[in-house]
Amino acid sequence: MDQLERIGVSLDKNLLLMFDQLISKQGYQSRSEAIRNLIRQQLSQQRLSDPKANAVAAVFMVYDHHATKLSDKLIDLQHCVPTGRRPSHLLQVISSLHVHLDEHDCLEVVVLRGQVSRINQMAENLLSIKGVKLGRINLLATEPPPRIRHGRAAHSHPANNKRL
Repeated sequence: MDQLERIGVSLDKNLLLMFDQLISKQGYQSRSEAIRNLIRQQLSQQRLSDPKANAVAAVFMVYDHHATKLSDKLIDLQHCVPTGRRPSHLLQVISSLHVHLDEHDCLEVVVLRGQVSRINQMAENLLSIKGVKLGRINLLATEPPPRIRHGRAAHSHPANNKRL
C-alpha cells in the first residue's frame, strides 16, 4: 500500500451503528479497511462507465445441455470475437469452467479480459444464445486511476480534495 493519510469523517450516530453492524457481519477487522474497500469499489464502478476501460469479467450461464448444439455455439463464441473474426488483443477468453448441475442443466463460467465494450458485447452474445436459461456478467476494472507527474514523483489526484 502507498503512503497512508488519516482523514476524519463525520457521520450520523445511527448511520455509524448500521455501518458497524454491516462490516462486523462481513468480517472486517476495522472501519478503515471497510471504507477503503467501499472507495475502491466506487472507483472501479466509475472506471467501468468508460467503454474503453480495461476490465476482467466472469460471465455465468445456466443452460440446458440437451439444447441443440448449444455447447458448440458457446465454444465457437469463446474462440472468436462477436463479429466472427479471430480474437485480438482487445478481448481474451482467459478461462472457462463447465459444471454439470443435474441431468439437464449445466453451469458455464467464462472469464474474459479486455475493453468494457468488447466484454459487454461478448457477454450479450453468450447470454442471448437460445437455450441459455439464466445468465449474469460481473465486471471489475483492472486499471488504476491515472497517475499524474509533477514535482518529484507520480501520484494520483482524487476528483476533489475536500475532507469528508
